Amino acid sequence: MKKILVIHGPNLNLLGSREPGIYGRITLVQINTALKKIARKNKVALVIAQSNHEGKIVDLIGKSSRKYSGILINPAAYTHTSVAIRDAISACNIPAVEVHISNIYSREEFRQRSLISPVVKGTVAGFGLQSYLLGLQALLDLMSA
Repeated sequence: MKKILVIHGPNLNLLGSREPGIYGRITLVQINTALKKIARKNKVALVIAQSNHEGKIVDLIGKSSRKYSGILINPAAYTHTSVAIRDAISACNIPAVEVHISNIYSREEFRQRSLISPVVKGTVAGFGLQSYLLGLQALLDLMSA
């Protein structure tokens, strides 16, 4: 059975209560439940991690090529700052899809630049929960091609 690594970056553990005007009321548990439903339907296993620590995310990605067929990642604030996460994704040699709940391109100027986008297969942003679901479906399609 193919496995996908899902990585939720910093502060996503606060979803549901954190800035609901931007991120809505959806919780991380609800996102993970919806992702697992799609994975089951497609006979794919998900390994889901959330970390507020850049090094832990880099370590997860660094070990991914031996264990996973793809990565679905919401790097959150690290989207705009982490060369280390960018380099790890670039080096892992498996397809990755970047997702964001909010539309980072319509937010503050410092959030409108993604260091991650150039090294992933694609980015889905601005659709709330649907960003994750669309990103997972795109990753599944990439893995079956």
